[in-house]
Amino acid sequence: MAFSANAEIKLEDNSKLLGKWVVTAEALALDREKKPLHVTWEFQKDGTLVTTGEDARSGIGEMNIPIKYSVADGVIKKQTTPGREKYEDCAVVEMEGNEMTLKCKFLYFFLTRK
Repeated sequence: MAFSANAEIKLEDNSKLLGKWVVTAEALALDREKKPLHVTWEFQKDGTLVTTGEDARSGIGEMNIPIKYSVADGVIKKQTTPGREKYEDCAVVEMEGNEMTLKCKFLYFFLTRK
C-alpha cells in the first residue's frame, strides 16, 4: 500500500494555529528552491490573521496587515487581499512540533512557531 508524502492534515478548528508563526520561506513546490522570507503571521482567536513584515524596497519599514481567516472543511481559508472578499484555501501538509508547512493556491509556506 502506498501513502502520499503530501497527505494533508485536516484541521478541526483554529486551536493548533493560534499564536505567532515566522514564515521562514516560500516555494513553488516542496522539492523546489525555497525563497527566504522575513514575515510573521499571527493567527488570532477572532479570525484575524495579522501579517507583519518589512518592505525594504519601499522604505516604509514594518507593516502590519490584518486579513480574515477561518478553518472550514479541514483547511485554512484566508483572505487574499485586505478588504476584498476573495479567499484562498491553504492546507496543512506538515505539522510537527513548532514547524508547519502550508500549501496555498500557488505557493508552499514554511512556518516556525515563535
